[in-house]
Amino acid sequence: MAHTCIHWFRKGLRLHDNPALMAALKDCKQLYPVFILDPYLQNKACVGINRWRFLIGALKDLDGSLRKLNSRLFVVRGKPEDVLPKLFTKWKVTRLAYEYDTEPYSLQRDSKVTSLAKEHGVEVIYKVSHTLYNIDRIIEENNGKPPLTYTKLQAIVKTIGPPKRPIPAPTMDDMKDVKTPSSENHEKEYGIPTLEELGLDTAPLGEDLFPGGEQEALRRLDEHMKRTKWVCSFEKPQTSPNSLSPSTTVLSPYVTFGCLSVRTFWWRLTEVYRGNKHSDPPVSLHGQLLWREFFYTASLGIPNFNKMEGNSVCTQVDWDTNPDYLAAWREARTGYPFIDAIMTQLRQEGWIHHLARHAVACFLTRGDLWISWEEGQKVFEQLLLDGDWALNAGNWQWLSASTFFHQYFRVYSPVAFGKKTDKNGDYIRKYLPLLKKFPAEYIYEPWKAPRSIQQAAGCIVGKDYPHPIVQHEVISKKNIQRMKLAYAKRSPDTTESPSKSKGTNGSKKNKKSRKVENLKF
Repeated sequence: MAHTCIHWFRKGLRLHDNPALMAALKDCKQLYPVFILDPYLQNKACVGINRWRFLIGALKDLDGSLRKLNSRLFVVRGKPEDVLPKLFTKWKVTRLAYEYDTEPYSLQRDSKVTSLAKEHGVEVIYKVSHTLYNIDRIIEENNGKPPLTYTKLQAIVKTIGPPKRPIPAPTMDDMKDVKTPSSENHEKEYGIPTLEELGLDTAPLGEDLFPGGEQEALRRLDEHMKRTKWVCSFEKPQTSPNSLSPSTTVLSPYVTFGCLSVRTFWWRLTEVYRGNKHSDPPVSLHGQLLWREFFYTASLGIPNFNKMEGNSVCTQVDWDTNPDYLAAWREARTGYPFIDAIMTQLRQEGWIHHLARHAVACFLTRGDLWISWEEGQKVFEQLLLDGDWALNAGNWQWLSASTFFHQYFRVYSPVAFGKKTDKNGDYIRKYLPLLKKFPAEYIYEPWKAPRSIQQAAGCIVGKDYPHPIVQHEVISKKNIQRMKLAYAKRSPDTTESPSKSKGTNGSKKNKKSRKVENLKF
């Protein structure tokens, strides 16, 4: 039987390594590649303008690739459970294919859609390709529970074996008997909307530093993989949080949206490593992809993973509710230039280095402001190009020392931490130009500058730039005691940290533990 198929693009916005798309093409006479602008996922309050621009760029790129195969992308708007049954009837669809997604919302949505498809006599095919492994299999191999340490995850995937190899993108040969019906009204009915048509304010947009799309993803991957020495010696904690250009790959947004297949990334790295001495997990680039797998597994296996309450592995902390503090942090008005520069870069560019994420996450939660990690999670979800549900929730729990990482007494200084890699404060000068004329000695602590120096710099603290919102040296000590109390109330079986395992009391092992702590985000 020749099928009329919908391939439903969601996160896997690419043609390469897309097994669900290839399954749709088998015995297919008509193919409708569909992307649904789901009001739940595309809520303007939850998705910032940079993220929207990336998505629209990725859709345009995908449509361009499909056109080269004599096909087109169909963008429709509405809830999938409302939209798809209408399309099943309108196009006389017999098969629906999509990439498996483990987020709670996605699982519920897909369950509804699968039931509706069966009612319409539509065959449903889904394939795993957003993660290196089938996450359900990892949990199954661990007696039905998610591994709560990185070393445990490593042991499990070692028994499973290496990830599947990526498959090539479809060619004209794969499409030779397949047609994509398209009318003259296609642009009007199913065209990719502009940001303006979506009612978005494009005024805040700056330069498009990370354009969305599969072609850009593959170009960047190729560029990085040519740097054999850099790839082989890569150790995440050794990269700089405040370099003026990224000191890591910035491939994360492309993996998040599925413009780049994580399996393609993994196997390209394997090729570069072959025959060369290279770093190993957890600090290597392979290690970073396994961290992603770790958080995906935890997020699927732990109910209420993105919340404190009802989350069985999360320390219950009596966080403060302080809208003024939260707004000052979000809007880069804390009075700590390193923190404010990071939050400014995040708002402007949609990306910040993982150690910069550490600094601002610790500052918001256990370090200084004592505000719940759930609030920070929401801000990152909106502003980060690589805002990934599982990784975002997992990393915020880690940095707030609520789950996974438990050395709550280790607090990032909003002054000293940035100085380690940028003594002159060039990063601060770039993102907070108001402070650029301060001498290096005061750029991290402008409130300590004599009035004459503030005047010479054209910036008076308390008038042009805020005083520090809290006194770090005092409040951080108080907050360590508050965390100590929260920990004292925990049940004893929740104290294991993934940065520790049996017999890690030796100095060499402890050094590795410190490295692991520096990995997150």
